[in-house]
Amino acid sequence: MKNKIIWALGALNLLLGLGLMTKLTAPAQAQAARPGEYLMIPGRVVGGNGDVVWVIDSRNQKLSAITLGQGNKTVDMMPPLDLKRVLGN
Repeated sequence: MKNKIIWALGALNLLLGLGLMTKLTAPAQAQAARPGEYLMIPGRVVGGNGDVVWVIDSRNQKLSAITLGQGNKTVDMMPPLDLKRVLGN
């Protein structure tokens, strides 16, 4: 019985060793995409009832806006617009 357990543990160690070797010898993975570079511009909307902060993501070519809503208790965000599509680039 002890002999079978020793063989089973040896086989398990071999499998674990092979798994470790494949992890160590695998090619390196690229890092995740870098976050955007943001430009934030305060302003007002004509006919609006409050201030707005325009947010431009220059790396990903997106435009969004942030406003305060409901008596300055909530933050409302505009979904991002694709500037490439809007400007026809």
